[in-house]
Amino acid sequence: MEFRLAMKYNKELDIYTCKGGRTLSYETTKNKKGSTGYISRAKIYRCESCEGCPYYGKCYKGIHSKSIQVCEQFDKYREASRQNIISEKGIQLRINRSIQAEGVFGITKQDYSFRRFLTRGKENVRTEYLLLAMAFNLNKLHYRIQGHRLGQSLFSKPESA
Repeated sequence: MEFRLAMKYNKELDIYTCKGGRTLSYETTKNKKGSTGYISRAKIYRCESCEGCPYYGKCYKGIHSKSIQVCEQFDKYREASRQNIISEKGIQLRINRSIQAEGVFGITKQDYSFRRFLTRGKENVRTEYLLLAMAFNLNKLHYRIQGHRLGQSLFSKPESA
C-alpha cells in the first residue's frame, strides 16, 4: 500500500506510473462480497513487464509482473477519516479518549474493587453493571459540582502541543 501512494496517477489515461517509470494499466474490476453482505469493488492495475526495472523484486513480492488493487470507495473513506482525525475536534477527541474510556475500567476495578459479577445470567449481569455505571456517573457528577466544572465535558489541547 505504501508503494502505491508513491506512484503517480494519471486520471485522463487511468494509469499508474511506478517509481521505476513503468506504467500499470487498468485490467479489470473485481467484486468481493464480505460476510456482512457489503460488496467492495476494486480496480486491478497491472504492469506489462517488470524485466530490467531497477526496483524489480523490491516494490512487490511475486514472480509475475506487478499488480495493484485500488478500491476508490475505500480511499474516499480513508481520506475522510484522516481529515476527521487531523481536525481540531478530532485532536481533542483523541486526547480525551484514553482518559475517559480506560480510566473508567481502572477506577471500577481498583477504587470500587469490582473484580467479578455477583449475579449470573445476561439480564442480571446487565442490571448489576448498570447500577455500577450509575454509581460511577453520580460520583463523577458530584466531583464536577464540587470543582465547579459542570460546563466542561472535554479536556482541551495543551498550548505547547
